[in-house]
Amino acid sequence: MSNLTGRRILYTGASGGLGHETTLQLLRTGAEVIVLDRDPTKNRALIADTPGDLAARLQLIECDLTDKPALQDVLDRLTAERALDAVINNAAIYPSKPFEEYSLEEQALVHAVNVEAALICTRAALPGMRAQGWGRIINITSITLTGGWENLVPYVQSKGALLGLTRAWAREFGKWGITVNAIAPGAFPTDAEKIHPDPEGYTARIMASQAIKRRGHPGDIAATIRFFLSDEAGFITGQSLAVDGGWTMH
Repeated sequence: MSNLTGRRILYTGASGGLGHETTLQLLRTGAEVIVLDRDPTKNRALIADTPGDLAARLQLIECDLTDKPALQDVLDRLTAERALDAVINNAAIYPSKPFEEYSLEEQALVHAVNVEAALICTRAALPGMRAQGWGRIINITSITLTGGWENLVPYVQSKGALLGLTRAWAREFGKWGITVNAIAPGAFPTDAEKIHPDPEGYTARIMASQAIKRRGHPGDIAATIRFFLSDEAGFITGQSLAVDGGWTMH
């Protein structure tokens, strides 16, 4: 397991789904993890699952990422204390219905959580990373960018924006020793799957589509995040890595 001792990591939406296990693994590697998540139930579960000897390096801040002034206040305080070494832009919402039924306000809300929060967090962390000549930014995108999913247009649009930001930031930030990469998770058994009306049929589709015949688990994503955060990944930037059991191949 990569040694991230002393690294200060900002992780949005990290209390539930794939973030919960990754947060615990990052703490085990010696990192300090600052979690921004608004779900109190999942936040309590993360705190309960954090071993006592690691708890001092977990900072959990309940924050509505759509409240831009409040988010900026949190980030100003954090960056005034010490530079952020890494940002993991993971928070997302994923309403599901036909495109024509989304209001402009609903589409704007998805963009606010999935994209604008990433912009604000990355902008806040950039000065510290630039000053120290080292940084890691990881954007969590989605397998849905490859097509084949209906009724998720705002979500897919937002993940496409994150992929574009990955490449643009990588080009612009590389001269300061900052890498920017994306991880595109495949189908994982999290709350996100509850939007599918036929769970058994959906699981059968997954198993037929993947080359590896098992369901993904949070540790698969955690291992990929640890790699991108490591010094060993310092020559990799602007890339998107699918972690999907071979569902998609490039």
